[in-house]
Amino acid sequence: MPATMATHTANMARAKYQGSARGMSQLAGSAHWASSTSPPYAAGPMALPELTPVQVRVVGCLLEKELATPDVYPLTMNGLLAACNQSTNRHPVVRYEEPTVSNAIENLRASGLVRVVYSRSNRADRYRQVLDERLDLDAAERAVLAMLLVRGPQTVADLRARTARLHAFGGEGEGTDLEATLARLAARAEPLALQLDRGPGQKEPRWAHLLAGPPSPDDVAGAATAAPVGGASAAGRADRLHGVEEAVEELRAELARVRADHAALVERLRDLLE
Repeated sequence: MPATMATHTANMARAKYQGSARGMSQLAGSAHWASSTSPPYAAGPMALPELTPVQVRVVGCLLEKELATPDVYPLTMNGLLAACNQSTNRHPVVRYEEPTVSNAIENLRASGLVRVVYSRSNRADRYRQVLDERLDLDAAERAVLAMLLVRGPQTVADLRARTARLHAFGGEGEGTDLEATLARLAARAEPLALQLDRGPGQKEPRWAHLLAGPPSPDDVAGAATAAPVGGASAAGRADRLHGVEEAVEELRAELARVRADHAALVERLRDLLE
């Protein structure tokens, strides 16, 4: 009798587990994309580890492209590489290889700042940032921080021109939306931005992000001489080009899948006819 009861209990437990597993499988299969799980960080603002230059570029590009080209976001690895290595609206201009960016992504995932969006139909995995969630950033703060991350220290005038395609700020002058946004970023318990002193020959002070610690004098000097502000339209063209490249990549992948399915179907029909 005890053996029979033990067997009955084991069978009931097995059936309950299988039913639960089927339910989880059906739930997971209902979505085309599935985001990776992340560590159970508490909601709301959080203190961040000091980011490396590569991590700054990666998370900055994800934040920028989410605002500028939402139709092709999250980004594939190819799209993220293109965004990191973009020659317009970037300082410094870099030429990262995939292993470098992949390593940065893994570290950003471990910090809870990036997630992988896995494909359920053999498409390329994609990447999205959750920095804005972890830091509780509003739309204006996202736009300003994105530009500081990908472009380095800038004046208020620089930021006004370069964020125009990301967020609609007010006009010039103290108290406008842009100045208020910078002030909020600087006034946090863990400041995210800092107004720098004017350097030799500079008419206006510059602002820098603090996610990689205080900027060095070389960073400030290099950003000041890297490129003139006229680049808002060039950045917009780069965004559109990036969107087209991502769409073309998707079409190529889809065509490859169709060809593979067609080849498999032809092979199956050949076997049936023989």
